[in-house]
Amino acid sequence: MSLNSSAGTATAANASVAILAGRVLLSILFILAGFSKLTAIAGTAQWFASIGLPMPTVAAVGSGLVELLGGLAILVGFKTRIAAIVLALFTLAATAVAHLDFSQAGNALMLQKNLGLTGGFLLLAVLGAGAYSIDGRRN
Repeated sequence: MSLNSSAGTATAANASVAILAGRVLLSILFILAGFSKLTAIAGTAQWFASIGLPMPTVAAVGSGLVELLGGLAILVGFKTRIAAIVLALFTLAATAVAHLDFSQAGNALMLQKNLGLTGGFLLLAVLGAGAYSIDGRRN
């Protein structure tokens, strides 16, 4: 094994560990948010109604499922590219619907956070889940 080959193997292993860490960190937020929405549908629906969303209960269940299932898919690395694209689009849509009123405290920070999350999901969509994932085992 040449020095270049060893360096390439180490770089690939480091990249896979970094992608795994990124997946875990990205997924935590969505798993917890989705679980929270699904276990408090009435409260979530009430808030959705207050910001003018139609069919707030359906929106609460739908958004909770997207967040929970998408977050779990990212966590385990299953259909990661698709889940990342779905969550990137979902995050941008949620931002447009709920976080562009800068007269509301915290919305500027939520916008920045959501743009960063979207960037992370776009990277996953391009790079894939890495070696330490269901996708990596299937390839």
